[in-house]
Amino acid sequence: MIYKLDLSFFMFLMFILSGMMFFCFGIFVIIDDKMYMFEWSIMNLNSVYICMSIILDWMSLIFMSFVLIISSFVIFYSKEYMDTDINKTRFFYLVLMFVLSMMLLIISPNLVSILLGWDGLGLISYCLVIYYQNFKSYNAGMITSLTNRIGDLALLMSIAWMMDFGSWHYLFYLQKMNFSFIILMIILAAFTKSAQIPFSSWLPAAMAAPTPVSALVHSSTLVTAGVYLLIRFNLMIFNFKLIDLFIMLSLMTMIMSSVGANFEFDLKKIIALSTLSQLGFMMATLMLGFPTMAFFHLLTHALFKSSLFMCAGVIIHCMWGNQDIRYMGGLIIQMPVITSCMNISNLALCGFPFLAGFYSKDLIMEYMMMSSINMLFFTLFMLSIGLTIMYSLRLSYYSLSGDVNLLSYMSIHDCSKFMMSSIVLMSMMTIFGGSLMSWLIFKTPNLVFLPLDLKISVLVLIIIGGYTGYSLNFVNYMFNMNSSSSFFLGSMWFLPMFSTYFLTNGLLNFSILYFKLIDQGWGEHLGGYGMSNYITNSSKLNQVIQMNNFSIYMMSFMIWMIFIMIFID
Repeated sequence: MIYKLDLSFFMFLMFILSGMMFFCFGIFVIIDDKMYMFEWSIMNLNSVYICMSIILDWMSLIFMSFVLIISSFVIFYSKEYMDTDINKTRFFYLVLMFVLSMMLLIISPNLVSILLGWDGLGLISYCLVIYYQNFKSYNAGMITSLTNRIGDLALLMSIAWMMDFGSWHYLFYLQKMNFSFIILMIILAAFTKSAQIPFSSWLPAAMAAPTPVSALVHSSTLVTAGVYLLIRFNLMIFNFKLIDLFIMLSLMTMIMSSVGANFEFDLKKIIALSTLSQLGFMMATLMLGFPTMAFFHLLTHALFKSSLFMCAGVIIHCMWGNQDIRYMGGLIIQMPVITSCMNISNLALCGFPFLAGFYSKDLIMEYMMMSSINMLFFTLFMLSIGLTIMYSLRLSYYSLSGDVNLLSYMSIHDCSKFMMSSIVLMSMMTIFGGSLMSWLIFKTPNLVFLPLDLKISVLVLIIIGGYTGYSLNFVNYMFNMNSSSSFFLGSMWFLPMFSTYFLTNGLLNFSILYFKLIDQGWGEHLGGYGMSNYITNSSKLNQVIQMNNFSIYMMSFMIWMIFIMIFID
């Protein structure tokens, strides 16, 4: 028992110190405007030069520091959350490998080493999703793993295609990569890892993992890997002809997940769908031509989303594993600290002024209004802002305020020092992190001048979305899941069915038909079994012929005589 606690404390100490060191180094690199690149030559055979490369610029250093600091708080939080689990040593080792895979992906300018980190994330996320070992976890792990394999295949295809350049260091060839195939494969890989339409169904399913893992996965590691890869490849994307299609897919992901969150009652799935919405927001921002702002929102989102998941984990922990928000209510009375931190994270998600989300979201929306996008994209952007406020206020009403329900009345206790200290520290980062990062990343303040109607349009939509979200709590028929429209909107537009039943049922029925017709039908007689019988019978006949039987000898003699007579005539 002492060894297990020491392991978690050692990992916490190692991650927090490394994160602070990388953050200080990142500030130094930003101020001096430098980039460091290291290469280790592994093998040099004729014209093949294989080396391990590391890139340390401001983006990789700041992102690594965020990953390590958030991971340290999550591990400190897990010390109590996983205390009663018999396999918690395995859990901590998996988290360690998970973080190391993400670090390898961040610092790699080489597509081959990126693939190693990419596959490491996919494999270890599968191990973490099936951690609780029940059928729901197995199914969720399988859909997570198989969907991510599509992205792995796309990355492998881009590696094979880059053989034409003589190197896999993509940073050297970004200006010369005019092959639309490579760009298409990179975007496909990023879309699968960041769960954009049509690959969105795995992200809510991955909620089967323990809540500390969800806090890590949905904030700074697995799902952000696709966005980070596209930020690195941003010079290739802007000249791509199909860019409007991918912007549309990202915006549809935002709308689909935001609407689905308004029809969901599972606490963790609501927060997972909000992650999906923010990923679509980052993708659309990146493809509109603002990679630095997309990265800025990636960092601020990591802060408030990890805090939000940690607060949700404490609520589930104190409610004896219950995740349905309809059984919660009045938690502000029993758990004042946790609910306060959850409200801070929720407000940061909504873009409340001077919290972390405000600095990135408000800047992105104003730059989006200044860019030359069409009216459809503008409308979908604005609609997603209102929907974000809707599900956030709905979540706050159901769980934190509202009527005191049976379970929330009986669980009158707050969490202990490990969980609470982690959450309070993450909430402090949520409050101050946005302003700090905006001062660091942007050399000069961004001042955007817009007409009054555009300037206040976001505020008007926030008020409308908040009022609608609050009102929907009292309109029960809107959440009648028996109606077809509610079922369609609440089930992510049937994407989980398309990814599972609709794909596999036809193939399974075809395989059964194939088995009956071919394996157990004519194929059995004309294939392996029939061929075996034919060869056996032929060999038996040949054996009989060669037994020196006099009658067979006379019969063959007569046949040959007849042939000779016919041939002579």
